[in-house]
Amino acid sequence: MTERQGYRGYIASRPINGNRTPQHVQNMVIREYAKQNNLEFLLSATELSPKNAYMVLENVLRDMPRLGGMICYSLFMLPERRDRRLDIYHRILDCGAELHAAVEGLSIKNRAQIERVEDIWQVREILQTGLLTEDLHALIPNKNTVFQ
Repeated sequence: MTERQGYRGYIASRPINGNRTPQHVQNMVIREYAKQNNLEFLLSATELSPKNAYMVLENVLRDMPRLGGMICYSLFMLPERRDRRLDIYHRILDCGAELHAAVEGLSIKNRAQIERVEDIWQVREILQTGLLTEDLHALIPNKNTVFQ
């Protein structure tokens, strides 16, 4: 088996989570994350501007068997649809690689870590809908005491 290359950066030329971050800043954040985590940083792939375009991500995923993994600028660069995100996580893990999100300081190195990341997505979705406390009670069974 050949030795894996480093970790491919993944940045965007479109807003992420409603905010625009210059590409050079995204790369600086990824580079610092890689340094702090002793990961060999490879140049970043830049996603296309149109919303819901993931052609560049698909190219990175095709290269994943040769990489240690991917470092996204943010977790929220991934597709909004949960089934698409789960497919990405599994494709990365199935070839023995890792997924990192630099802004959030998160990584997925095994299947057990997927649930934690998806919990963060659920919180984001709840916050975006502006639900009331009563609505949250209905969404989270057996956790009513959390919001009292």
